[in-house]
Amino acid sequence: MEPKLIPLSGYVEFPAKQMLERAGDFYDDLRRRRTVRDFSDRSVDLEVIKRCIKAAGTAPNGANLQPWQFVVVSDSRIKTEIRNAAEEEEREFYAGRAPQEWLDALAPLGTDSSKPFLETAPFLIAIFSKAYDVSADGAKVKNYYATESVGIATGFLIAALHHAGLATLTHTPSPMKFLNRVLGRPDNERPFVLLVVGFPAEEAKVPSISKKPLSEIVTYC
Repeated sequence: MEPKLIPLSGYVEFPAKQMLERAGDFYDDLRRRRTVRDFSDRSVDLEVIKRCIKAAGTAPNGANLQPWQFVVVSDSRIKTEIRNAAEEEEREFYAGRAPQEWLDALAPLGTDSSKPFLETAPFLIAIFSKAYDVSADGAKVKNYYATESVGIATGFLIAALHHAGLATLTHTPSPMKFLNRVLGRPDNERPFVLLVVGFPAEEAKVPSISKKPLSEIVTYC
């Protein structure tokens, strides 16, 4: 099939000085972002969430198949069900499933099996990766680079939510298959991450950690 190509539109090039300023400003904004575990129950306008998900949907992805599904949860009953299921998995994780090396790595973050934020925060966004889609006639249509594509879209979403003034927590109970059951998602969707979204509590605290310097994360060739 011959591809349908159209002229590039919307691209904006900035003067060199402005490019540096914009790159620096973007870094300064993103470095303020912190994962929080203490959330306020203050309400958030659903339209803000929708617009951030629209931004996530612009992410580059394999063959433009867009192998993601975002499930926005605000119903208190469903949030409670998710918390109960997640904490059951987490108790098993901390009580023996996780190797000591993993537990040691988590220790500076102060995490444990209790996840009250799953009920407190106004929104949970369950992000699913679709290994394949199902056509109208029931045939399976493979999605290429699904995991990579959904990872990029998730990064876009976290950045968009931060840019809008919201706090997030990337929650990954292991395993997460219970999300399919609780949220009624089909077999072709695999839970990728559960984003907790809202405002930080007034008394919120975060771990005293730092990011690696540029010299440790980049190589020039």
